[in-house]
Amino acid sequence: MKGAAIQKIGQIGIPVKNVERALHFYQHQLGLQLLFHTETMAFLECRDVRIMLILPEKEQFSRPSSVIYFQVDNIHHTYEELKVKSISFIDEPHVVAKMDHSETWMTFFEDTEGNVHAFMSETTI
Repeated sequence: MKGAAIQKIGQIGIPVKNVERALHFYQHQLGLQLLFHTETMAFLECRDVRIMLILPEKEQFSRPSSVIYFQVDNIHHTYEELKVKSISFIDEPHVVAKMDHSETWMTFFEDTEGNVHAFMSETTI
């Protein structure tokens, strides 16, 4: 018996405590496109991935989410641009992996709800 053929990530759910506050952060500070929202959830688009901000229905779902790694072209430019928008960075851009001809850079930040995410960039050396 073959397993289900997973084709792509349909959406990523991020638990929030305040939908309006979180929506402002993801839409206006990170620049993601709003698809639609209700009182208890908001849907944004990041290329092919839909991000759902949701007030958890049960306490067991109210913990901070998994880390979302947002890929950017120039991590240093993104870092400087978003510091001005009061993004709460945990660290500065730094190399996390070196391959023969490329480096992977990351910097981690918190959203308004305590979820930790990252920006990542791959550069050719």
